Amino acid sequence: MGGKWKGLILFALGEGPVRFGELRRTVAGISERMLILQLREMEANGLVHREVYQQVPPKVEYSLTDFGRSLNTALAPLGEWGEEHLERIEALTLA
Repeated sequence: MGGKWKGLILFALGEGPVRFGELRRTVAGISERMLILQLREMEANGLVHREVYQQVPPKVEYSLTDFGRSLNTALAPLGEWGEEHLERIEALTLA
């Protein structure tokens, strides 16, 4: 679960299934290529489920597996801590 993007992707998928384009808009700053790589890795690790609908145009939705939801639950307190200390964290990154 390393890297800059996986936590943000987990958080974005926490509300339920999301289409790729919507996920890309939600995770600000991530490139399409990086999102694809991260989703593939998370799928291989059993955190994310990819559902492909056979229709035109193609529709793909991503959702959390039970394993992914349990990780999201475990990371929730860390996210709350980050929100509480956001100003201080931002000040440190600007220094």
